[in-house]
Amino acid sequence: MSGSDGKITSGGVIFSRLKDLGIDYVFCNSGTDFPPIIEGLVAARAKGLPLPEAITVPHEHAAMSMAHGYYQISGKCAAVMLHTNVGLSNGVTGAINAACAHVPVLMMSGRTPVTEHSRFGARTVPIGWGQEMRDQAAMVRECCKWEFELKFPEQIGEHLDRAFAISNSTPKGPSYLSLPRETLCEEIDPATLAPAGSIAPVRMVPDPESLKRAAAAIAGAKAPLIVAQRGAGDEASFRLFQKLVEDWAIPVCSYWAVELAIPTEHPCHIGASPSPWIEEADVIVILDSLAPWQPDVHKPRADATIINVGPDPVFSRFPVRGFRSDITLAGESADTIPALAEMLSGMKRDETAIAARRKRIAAASDATRQKQREIAEQGKGGPMTKQWVSQCLGEALAPLEKAGRRSTVYAELGAMLGFLKRSERNSFFQEPHSGGLGWGFGAALGAQLADPDRVVVATMGDGSYMFSNPIVCHMIAEGLKLPVITLVLNNHEWGAVRQSVVGLYPDGHAAKANEVPLTALTPSPNFVQTAKASNAHAERVERGEELPAALERAIRIATEERRQVLLDIQVAKG
Repeated sequence: MSGSDGKITSGGVIFSRLKDLGIDYVFCNSGTDFPPIIEGLVAARAKGLPLPEAITVPHEHAAMSMAHGYYQISGKCAAVMLHTNVGLSNGVTGAINAACAHVPVLMMSGRTPVTEHSRFGARTVPIGWGQEMRDQAAMVRECCKWEFELKFPEQIGEHLDRAFAISNSTPKGPSYLSLPRETLCEEIDPATLAPAGSIAPVRMVPDPESLKRAAAAIAGAKAPLIVAQRGAGDEASFRLFQKLVEDWAIPVCSYWAVELAIPTEHPCHIGASPSPWIEEADVIVILDSLAPWQPDVHKPRADATIINVGPDPVFSRFPVRGFRSDITLAGESADTIPALAEMLSGMKRDETAIAARRKRIAAASDATRQKQREIAEQGKGGPMTKQWVSQCLGEALAPLEKAGRRSTVYAELGAMLGFLKRSERNSFFQEPHSGGLGWGFGAALGAQLADPDRVVVATMGDGSYMFSNPIVCHMIAEGLKLPVITLVLNNHEWGAVRQSVVGLYPDGHAAKANEVPLTALTPSPNFVQTAKASNAHAERVERGEELPAALERAIRIATEERRQVLLDIQVAKG
């Protein structure tokens, strides 16, 4: 019987060990492999063992996305526990997203019993045979830093310690441990395990000689450029980065940015397009950017010095990435940016040239922002444009920021950075470049869980919203009282697919057609009713002039009533 002589099932010991490692939440989707986990969890509670909070999430992709968003706001790794191979398969997209974004997640899933009889935990129902795989971990091996299978209960401590250390080492990412049911059924005394944290994570710092070379190149540049996609480190380095680029008059491009590296209104932020800056630049810093430009379109100078900076600056997980790197700085941006700033502080500079360059960059930045405002204003009719929605959302959130209340926008083919004004670190996240759709809603829920007082807005296309398992996400929001504001930018189609077709065949038949095959999402479901099923405040917004008031209502309801909100916003195609 579970609990005799201080022992509990291995399933319960796993939870105890996770808490010892500092993990506060385990996002779970249970199955027939979970009886020893559930039994052990109840026994551990009865014994008063410290445990992380186990949250039931009725779809694995939502569970993985919640762990992703939770880390982005809290900076803390979460765990996800899934059901055998079929649950793991639903979680694979989330693992791909986490790997691409360098997000640490401790993934676990059950493994169907390998014994058919004569051992406690052996197969009892037909799915025990049907879910058997020769190599279950193969589903996530390519996107996990480490994977293994728990063989014996006494290995729980060492395996979880190793998984945690590897996941949280530079570059960060998910790890995976499979859990056979027979092993989970074995009992063990948690006190017999060695203390947690036996392996310290690795935090990589840049090579001093490469750092000197990079600083010298930047100091001597006549036309430097930085392309930044994945933020600028922690709060201190985020602030320091702004001062560094302004002091040295370096334009910063947010080409396909998935995280804010610099405020959108900063005088050195030149927007999303690297042209014409990239063609003129003699030094280009690629700051944690997977694909900093389009090789067929943007052409750096042959004599330009190109510097790659990031936790994995050559992105070694990807088979093909041919962007040149004359100087490579490996390390967390929170360490590299201050080190680079300190190195630059002792170098000579031409103040006259820098002042002239600073003036030119500021003028270009102002012109870009003015053009964005003009474009947004043109799209405020009905159906409105994504640019108009983005501008209105930024304006609606601005009073909160002035009052000292933080907000975060999750954009998955939704709000557009630049048209959307953002200034604080962690105030904007876009879908990872892995493109695993359905990420945004779950990630926003995880972010809200990490910081209950933050105003969190999930903006998605209608296709992305459907991919997010919205019934599940709305249910979680209601159950956990997470007042996330969801904006569905509904154009009744796969807009990204249409744009990709037109981009590749600008003069083709599809570009001239009124209807593009395989892109329509019609008839559009009633998303308002979907959200209301979980007691959300929900409404449909059809015209641009109605949007500011609708956003004001949404923010008031979320902040004052602590209630989730959905706006089904009708936007134009294309």
